[in-house]
Amino acid sequence: MSTFWSPHLGKLTPYVPGEQPRIERLIKLNTNENPYPPSPKVILALQAEADERLRLYPDPQSTRLTQALAAYHDVAPNEVFVGNGSDEVLAHAFNAFFMQDAPILMPTVSYSFYKVYCRLYGIQANLVPLDEGMRIDPANYTGPCGGVVFANPNAPTGIALSLDEVEQILRAQPDRVVLVDEAYVDFGAQSAVSLVRKYPNLLVVHTFSKSRALAGLRVGCAFGQRHLIEGLERVKDSFNSYPLGRLAIAGAVASLEDEDYFQEKRLQLIATREHLAEGLRALGFEVLPSATNFLFVRHPSRRADELAQALRERAILVRHLKAPETENHLRISIGTDEECGQLCSALAAILGQ
Repeated sequence: MSTFWSPHLGKLTPYVPGEQPRIERLIKLNTNENPYPPSPKVILALQAEADERLRLYPDPQSTRLTQALAAYHDVAPNEVFVGNGSDEVLAHAFNAFFMQDAPILMPTVSYSFYKVYCRLYGIQANLVPLDEGMRIDPANYTGPCGGVVFANPNAPTGIALSLDEVEQILRAQPDRVVLVDEAYVDFGAQSAVSLVRKYPNLLVVHTFSKSRALAGLRVGCAFGQRHLIEGLERVKDSFNSYPLGRLAIAGAVASLEDEDYFQEKRLQLIATREHLAEGLRALGFEVLPSATNFLFVRHPSRRADELAQALRERAILVRHLKAPETENHLRISIGTDEECGQLCSALAAILGQ
């Protein structure tokens, strides 16, 4: 630890992103990236934007994008916030709403970056266990707290709450912000954006990285009533007034304008997920129900870390999360039909079937 560091820095345990190795003919099913390319309209929009205008600063309000998102989700433009990936949006939300005099509530098993934000900002958190089926139980999110955050569908389990269950939590915490992280919502869950007008304490966060195949552009957004969006804007403009570049804005807008392509690839991935789930069950895996672009699985007679290593030796990457609650499971991103077929063949060989 350097003597030049601020005192709190040595106490931080940073988030560890999924591995991005350089291996020839790699089947990469470890970071929940979309296996399909973005819309061709996105590529054309990026090419059209890549000209002499890059010398100019982008629009600090990302007006084109906020207006496009508002129209797409049927909210007002001033109820939309955009940032450099949903991770930045989440970080601003933790700063704006969760630095309270009481701990926030969040699941024991969820997106691990939440714990990182808590350590970064000095936020206390009460971790709420999942039930026996690895589901979030809304009944456990009552009582005094500094706010609530959860992913829906949850990650890494892939299990989604219904809107009625989300509303149970919103009604239980009327005086605190309830942040619903919907990074994977397009793969089979109901979005809580439709509840924004009804609940002044609701903030919903989305990303363009997953269902819209734009992880490389880094675009995230949030939806909430005006007072919550204003809070995010105050943090953003105290940190970075230009979070989205011109290319990111143009690409994200073009993605929203190609609904046919979005729906085609979304449904294609869902069909592949269900086929892969059947294949893994046939190999003896226990597979949790998923509304995401990944599956959370365990084999009753084989260690997850050993399976992950055996797959890696065959140039197939999956994610093994080493926390006590998840160490027996693998998180497998949905690839193309061909990639998922090769995964099942490799697993069959490893299992001796």
